[in-house]
Amino acid sequence: MIRKLNYVGIPTRDQERALTFWTEIMGFVIATDRPVGERRWIELTIPGAQTGILLFTPEGHEERVGTFFNGSFGCDNVPYEYERLSAKGVTFLGPPLAKPFPHVYFNDPDGNTFFLSSR
Repeated sequence: MIRKLNYVGIPTRDQERALTFWTEIMGFVIATDRPVGERRWIELTIPGAQTGILLFTPEGHEERVGTFFNGSFGCDNVPYEYERLSAKGVTFLGPPLAKPFPHVYFNDPDGNTFFLSSR
């Protein structure tokens, strides 16, 4: 029986830049960082969560970089995270919205768009 989702992939053109963003700014932690051919297999954990992210773009999937991430990051307080991450230089598409529940959209350095909500 499947018990969890280990990680979700986030496509990137520059793994080192993405690693800096997701660890130093977003606060994720390196679980695995090893070479895979000319690239690296980089798994990051989200503190307090079972699911992590993978900073790896499979060959032939480069067109996925800079698109919408079909998933959602969750937090307890969207306005607080918006202010905290804005101060660290995270680019948001606008201020948090309250309806239908608190949420906001942000971009990573590759132009991928992410959804953050308190739902």
